Parts: sequence; structure tokens; C-alpha cells
Amino acid sequence: MTLRESLQTGTDVRAACRSGELTEQTSGLAGGYAQANLAILPRELAFDFLLFCQRNPKPCPLLDVTEPGDFVPRTVAADADLRTDLPRYRIWRDGEIVDEPTDISGYWQDDFVSFVIGCSFTFEQAMLSAGLPVRHIEQGVNVPMFRTNIPTTPAGKFSGPLVVSMRPMTPAQAILTVQVTSRYPDVHGAPIHLGSPDQIGITDITQPDFGDAVSVGENEIPVFWACGVTPQAVAMAVKPPLMITHAPGCMFVTDVRDEELASA
Repeated sequence: MTLRESLQTGTDVRAACRSGELTEQTSGLAGGYAQANLAILPRELAFDFLLFCQRNPKPCPLLDVTEPGDFVPRTVAADADLRTDLPRYRIWRDGEIVDEPTDISGYWQDDFVSFVIGCSFTFEQAMLSAGLPVRHIEQGVNVPMFRTNIPTTPAGKFSGPLVVSMRPMTPAQAILTVQVTSRYPDVHGAPIHLGSPDQIGITDITQPDFGDAVSVGENEIPVFWACGVTPQAVAMAVKPPLMITHAPGCMFVTDVRDEELASA
């Protein structure tokens, strides 16, 4: 059994991250457990970012927000440590990536507020169960993600372009995937755009801004979901002095079961 095959629960994934065994993307791991994006900011910027998430619930659906200085996301994983329990992080200073560590304990500040944001990896198990393709899992790569020309709704110091993730499928499959994923509003919900990537500012579907390219068949269209990497595009746009995020695709795996986030 490989390492990835052995990671069956959120606890398993977090332990492998904490030990340094897992440093790569988490799509397909711990099926049935919700995955999450991460954004960490000093307290002085936290209210503005909280307001940004509330005004932009499609890309930034909040699952948990910590107290200043607390690195335990008690609502979604009471034994977790956000400093160590993701495969890889990004350290942003003035809109530039200055480090991609696997442990942020050395960067931690007592005023940090952590935002745990729902991730579309969560509903991929439901897609697979419905017989829908998830191409990046099939090809063993990270999901492709793109900046768009769609603006987010500004809040305080925060504004910038919407980022989307993409999964190719046939038009008939796209109709079904709208039905399947719309049940998961806390992890981005239904797609925001189908086909015609140029209409949302994507000029080359084979060159994602984040993640990896995947194959798109002749009878397939690209299907796009709002993505929790949006805060990273916002960091590039507004250049906060310090911000910490997950590395794209390297998610925090919670103890929340997928179906707990599904609407009736």
C-alpha cells in the first residue's frame, strides 16, 4: 500500500503532513472528508478579510475562523495544528511569494487569525459516485486553476480577480455535475461557467495559472467552479505586508464528513 492509499481519514492526512511524509497535493485523499483552503492574516487585517469572505461566498465559503493566535480550527478538526497539518504553505510578503515551507511554526505570530475556507476537492467523491469524471484524479495531477476577468466584490483593503478551478466533461455530464455539486454550497457549490473560457478571460486552457494542465477531449467542455485560491490572487493584487496561505492543491483535510456539508 502506498502512502496516499493509506491516508483514509482527515486525521491520517494531518499526521502525514505533520511528520513531513506528505508534501504534495491532496486531491483524492481521505475520501468522504471535507477539504479546505487556508488563509492566515494578522489581526489588523482580519476584519476586512472576514468581510471579503462574507461578500464573496462562492470563492470563499467559510468553514471556520480562529481566535487571534489560536492555531487550532476547533469547529472542523479539534486536534489539528494549522502550523503543521497541511502538506505545503505559501508565505506572501507585499504580494510576492517568499517561501513555500511545509511547516509555518517559525513564522507564527500571536496575532494571526486563520480562515478555513471550503474546497471543491470535497465534492469530488460525490462526483465520482455519480459516475462523473474528475480528470486530475484520473491523471494523478493537481487540479488546473485560472485567474479570470471576473472581479470579486471588494471589502476594506481586499479586492482582486476571481480564480476558478476546471474539470472537463461532456455537456451531458456537465448538466449532472451541476445537480451534484449544487448540494455543496459550503465548498463552492455549482459551477459558475461552462465552456467558452475566453468569455471569462482565460486565453489558453492548457496553461493554468495554478495547478497542472489536464487533457480535454474533443467532445468535452471545460467546467469552471469558483476556487479558494482566489485569496492568493487577491494577495497579488493588494499586496498585504504578510499573508500565509496553503500552496495550491495542498489542502487542509478536516474531520467534517462530506455529507455533513450537503444540502437536502
